[in-house]
Amino acid sequence: MAHGPGALMLKCVVVGDGAVGKTCLLMSYANDAFPEEYVPTVFDHYAVSVTVGGKQYLLGLYDTAGQEDYDRLRPLSYPMTDVFLICFSVVNPASFQNVKEEWVPELKEYAPNVPFLLIGTQIGACCYVECSALTQKGLKTVFDEAIIAILTPKKHTVKKRIGSRCINCCLIT
Repeated sequence: MAHGPGALMLKCVVVGDGAVGKTCLLMSYANDAFPEEYVPTVFDHYAVSVTVGGKQYLLGLYDTAGQEDYDRLRPLSYPMTDVFLICFSVVNPASFQNVKEEWVPELKEYAPNVPFLLIGTQIGACCYVECSALTQKGLKTVFDEAIIAILTPKKHTVKKRIGSRCINCCLIT
């Protein structure tokens, strides 16, 4: 899709452990094709023209390396980011644990005021979206919600505890 001269440019950076599907997510969305084999990413960039809410956007998609070897290099992609997608694999509990222990603290350190979406489950992110990079089910919704998160003022949720149940509570603080 061609982008017009009035398209607003937005930057979306995708982070998460290695081999959780970040590259597949981006390639499937940007190229309408699921990659055939796993190739670890150091850094890659895609651009997609999208319309959300009747407005045209050029969404820059930045793929980052999740491996520890790149911990010092990865934050170089963070300046001027409008939204982050934190990805984890639902079949890899350690990748979910790293959302809390590594990814959210890293983003809070380098980009404390930038919204993030958690791809896989909801833990206080702007929204929860499930998708399949293979079938592309829900894939457009991921990036539409990323743009909406950029444009919508941050909402503060109130944590309420009823008995032993927590309503609107976040696993990550």
